[in-house]
Amino acid sequence: MSEPMTRTPAPIDPARLRPVLASTLGEARTLPAEAYTSPDVLAWEERHFFEGSWVCVGRAEALASPGDQTAVRVGKEGILLVRDAQGALRAFHNVCRHRGHELLEIGATRNLRAIKCPYHAWVYALDGTLAGAPRFGDVPGFDRADYPLIPVLVREWRGWVFANASGDAPPLEEHVGNLDELVAPWEPERLFVAARHDYVVRANWKVITENYHECYHCPSIHPELCEVTPVDSGENFPQTGCWVGGSMELKPHAVTMSLSGASGGVRLRGLSQTQARQVIYVGLFPNLLISLHPDYVMTHRMEPLGPGETLVECAWLFPPEVREIEGFDPTYASEFWDITNREDWAACESVQRGLASRGHRQGPFAWSEDEVHAFMAMVARGYVDGRVSVPPRVQEPSVAG
Repeated sequence: MSEPMTRTPAPIDPARLRPVLASTLGEARTLPAEAYTSPDVLAWEERHFFEGSWVCVGRAEALASPGDQTAVRVGKEGILLVRDAQGALRAFHNVCRHRGHELLEIGATRNLRAIKCPYHAWVYALDGTLAGAPRFGDVPGFDRADYPLIPVLVREWRGWVFANASGDAPPLEEHVGNLDELVAPWEPERLFVAARHDYVVRANWKVITENYHECYHCPSIHPELCEVTPVDSGENFPQTGCWVGGSMELKPHAVTMSLSGASGGVRLRGLSQTQARQVIYVGLFPNLLISLHPDYVMTHRMEPLGPGETLVECAWLFPPEVREIEGFDPTYASEFWDITNREDWAACESVQRGLASRGHRQGPFAWSEDEVHAFMAMVARGYVDGRVSVPPRVQEPSVAG
């Protein structure tokens, strides 16, 4: 197993973080610019927020059969995901025990009955034990049992795969907290990916998350979204895990988020009438945004590529019942959100450019940005403590600003 990591504060002046953690929203201020622009801060985040926490690395359906393998990156660590012969999901550091060659290129997939290093052909069983080492049979004292692959903590939750590269994060159940209860009626574990778009956004991963957590900007840049949902509707949810989120309602004519408000799918089974008239938006720290619709679930999974660049994998998940609809096409959902995504990406990239300006200063929050503040406060607290924890909350101002 991975060795526990040493936890250290982030390379940011603590005095610049104190305003983010103020006890009331009126006193609170946004994160300082270096949180978004500094390579040193990103390197710290990769180690503490990504390698040191639970990170979503994809959907379990991509590793459905014994022998399925894929390589992913968590922070700076390469991780090999494997479905073993008994159907259990396993993860290992993507490093051969011989000379350190990667076992599989990051992003590649394959199905084999074993794990084979492409460099010197060392072969490992799907449980990580060394099964073969060519030309080592006459090496004195060599014992294959001494050279298994180094395991990584991996868990499946509601159809998503999570990895903890450092091996010392609290249990995934604690990280998720009461989010499990919230998403359970949508049964994301039984859904399948019907559409996917990948974007490279020239903005820090936190800028994208902060944009997701408020609709203060919606009247300015999202005319299509404003046609199907009231931008001041819904409520925020209390949390016991490392997540932030809330709901928005649908307008009377709309049954889902699409350009017309109509659905080309089916209502997800088990939803209450209230749940079928709203969309829930939650962000599970650090890299998974989950949008629960009446007829589909959309996710944004983020991988930082640099301080000002992020890979965003957007997926649309539907229930198996849609396969019975003749000519089913998920475009009604993906087209709407592709338009909305691109509007958001343009705004996020402009924010990133502004953050790099000498004229940037830490700014205030409107009450409609309280979930943005909760996310920023979770980040700031993590910078101070060296680990992720449940986001702190501020008091609501007695007089609305």
